[in-house]
Amino acid sequence: MSACLRFTRRVWKSFLDNKGHDYQCFPNLEIHAAKPGYLHATLKVEPYNLNRVGTVHGGLIMSLTDTLGSLAVATHGHFKTGVSVDIGTSFVKPAGSTGDVLTAKATVTAIGKSLAFTRVDFYNPKGQLAAYGHHTKYIQKAVDPENDVKFSADGETELSK
Repeated sequence: MSACLRFTRRVWKSFLDNKGHDYQCFPNLEIHAAKPGYLHATLKVEPYNLNRVGTVHGGLIMSLTDTLGSLAVATHGHFKTGVSVDIGTSFVKPAGSTGDVLTAKATVTAIGKSLAFTRVDFYNPKGQLAAYGHHTKYIQKAVDPENDVKFSADGETELSK
């Protein structure tokens, strides 16, 4: 397992350990791949993830845009992923229903000293683009020298600080 994937899963575990929103809404989120600037995850859709017509609730997609955008920032070695300053999602097709697996690919489109910009694409079980979101994070005050790391360009190796 790559150093970046191991680190990003550790950050995700810290989200769950808090027992807050992420734990309540999608505790079964799985992170399958991570390299600097990229994250691949899936979520098995549960009944509590649905809207009243039986498909994935738009609020779940919005919330995942927030969380996966944050985890994409983590792929750059940031344990604390900052705070949201802008977030939005466009819905293209139904994302699925109970028992389906929703796939997400999150990318960091730009990152600087104070802001990080991410995009999250969501795919339904047919492989169709179901939704896409953007997320801007303020990261300047999220520096955590004790927990932040640096990775090789491919994310395979953690580099010394």
